[in-house]
Amino acid sequence: MTAPANSESRDVQTGVSASKSQGLLPLLTREGKAAPPVRIVHLGLGAFHRSHQAWFTQHSPDAARWGIAAFTGRQPEAAETLAAQDGLFTLIVRGPDGDHFETVQSIAEAHSGAKTHLLDELLAATTTSVVTLTITEAAYQADGPDSPLARLVGGLAARRARAAGPLAVVSCDNVASNGDVAQAAVLRIAEARDRTSGEAASLTNWIRENVSFVNTSVDRITPRTTDDDIAEVEARCGYRDRAVAVAEPFANWIMAGDFPAGRPAWEDAGAQFVDDIEPFENRKLWLLNGAHSMLAYAGSLRGHSTVSDALADARCRDAVEAFWNEAQRHLTTSELDIPSYRAMLLNRFTNPRIAHFLEQISADGTTKLRMRAVPVLTAERRAGRSGLAAASMLAAWIDFVSASSSFQDPLREQILDALALEGRERTANLLALIDPSLAQDGDITYRVDSLLGSFTAN
Repeated sequence: MTAPANSESRDVQTGVSASKSQGLLPLLTREGKAAPPVRIVHLGLGAFHRSHQAWFTQHSPDAARWGIAAFTGRQPEAAETLAAQDGLFTLIVRGPDGDHFETVQSIAEAHSGAKTHLLDELLAATTTSVVTLTITEAAYQADGPDSPLARLVGGLAARRARAAGPLAVVSCDNVASNGDVAQAAVLRIAEARDRTSGEAASLTNWIRENVSFVNTSVDRITPRTTDDDIAEVEARCGYRDRAVAVAEPFANWIMAGDFPAGRPAWEDAGAQFVDDIEPFENRKLWLLNGAHSMLAYAGSLRGHSTVSDALADARCRDAVEAFWNEAQRHLTTSELDIPSYRAMLLNRFTNPRIAHFLEQISADGTTKLRMRAVPVLTAERRAGRSGLAAASMLAAWIDFVSASSSFQDPLREQILDALALEGRERTANLLALIDPSLAQDGDITYRVDSLLGSFTAN
């Protein structure tokens, strides 16, 4: 869906235009207007959050009552940039036929993730009803005291101490059953905290009784913002904005779960609420995210830099279509309408004006492939088939990390150790970092090993 500029964004831009007429190029700010009151706390301030959850909140009819306090990871720069603009930013909705500019105002506050005291204070407020997360897939396995979920647990402890009541935690990361995964990780950290605190009452039990964890499927292609995007906003809108975000017209948010302290009317902004989210998240993880991973590794090996460029390569497109054919056999719920979904993905991927860089998608392969390639490969083999296309994705990843000196992955050091081995032992050790069961299956190891070099050969 394409967002129409709302009346408030037109008011802000009108004020900016007046300043421009005086020969100035002002910074985008609220110009004295009040921000919406904070009732949502977000962990993982980045472009996707701004183009997705913040956008949906802005387009809810009750947006004036639902401000977001957004926290970065450990680096403060994004928060400092956004805070200087009173939380405002421009979203460029980039369609095939042109750009639409919208000032999004739902972020009321932006803070560094290092400000844990402020996070505790906000989570302990009775007015806070929802916590949303975009902390990356790898963060759900991190237990360190500086990890996002450890900070969340600290804030929940403050809420419990203040008797501030229940709330909902909404994971918006590309993780299967992301709400369940978030709950397991939070409880694991809370249990460790209980063991060391010596308190008679259990934080873990309080979380079980007072915090709901909502499963979601999120979707909106949000490429990295470039200097050209920032310059375009200056030229077209007449103000300076250092927090510009860019997104495609399509936006999708599906949720399943309870909100015990209330939530915005996101359904009126296009979000969908369902009883069983698994079929929808599998459709997205396997077809959209799976295709992205295939294109990231195969496309990079063949010299491409963006999704649209890679998909224009017949060998890459054939690999995507073959993987989709395998995945489609295990997406049988009629509501999913897989043929239409595949056609829509091709249209989105080939949007020539969205520069979705493969380097951005290729990061954290061990985590992503565990959710994108492995379930399809496992389902195909269980059905008595080879899972050739899914195995091809795994082989492309191995070739990619073998050829790249700068790949990003939470298991980078282990990958480098495995790359020092030779032959099928090397393949098995690399597969084990994605899922140990892969390396324990000799047929899978043989299949993947035999596919190495498929995208590097002419």
